[in-house]
Amino acid sequence: MKDTFRHKGMRQQLVQVVKDKGITDTNVLKAIGKIPRHLFMDSGFLDHAYQDKAFPIGADQTISQPYTVAFQSELLQIQKGDKVLEIGTGSGYQTAVLCELGAQVYSIERQHELFKKTSKFLPKLGYRAKKLIFGDGYIGLKEEAPFNSIIVTAGAPFVPSPLLSQLAIGGRLVIPVGDNVQTMTLFIRNSAKDFEKHEFGEFRFVPLLENKN
Repeated sequence: MKDTFRHKGMRQQLVQVVKDKGITDTNVLKAIGKIPRHLFMDSGFLDHAYQDKAFPIGADQTISQPYTVAFQSELLQIQKGDKVLEIGTGSGYQTAVLCELGAQVYSIERQHELFKKTSKFLPKLGYRAKKLIFGDGYIGLKEEAPFNSIIVTAGAPFVPSPLLSQLAIGGRLVIPVGDNVQTMTLFIRNSAKDFEKHEFGEFRFVPLLENKN
């Protein structure tokens, strides 16, 4: 698990690309510049690790495009110590970004193969989530609610109501909604029953899987 000067240089170029696309949050940019994305991918993809593209990571899942990770992270407006629920741990790259931003991360993964791999891998890089859970993201994590933020890293055909109910007042849910193409959507909880909704254009994600057990 090497992180060389060359990798660091490539990361800085990636930060510039993401910046040029409109990301302004300095903490998010710092996280993208610090995390060794190449270590989250199979060695065959090393040359592609610092391109602004999504790549397959096995189990029919992908590591998200860095711009998408930065975009979602920026929308969350994380403050140090915030409780954040992540739906779809995947490779753990977004989890690492949330940790770098100072969040207490609770993350749920539906694919057992990825869950096992990522829960062993993240601590090796020094990223310790409060909880990594193998389970169904559609139902959230009621026992740890409320959350300051919830991020969904897969395309949801609809907005799962448990996720909205598990947001703290003032909390933010960032979720890509749609079937083949998703609209990045932000919900802000203003009161027990009042949610403000904002939409931010089209993105493509792998589908959010329900628990079929």
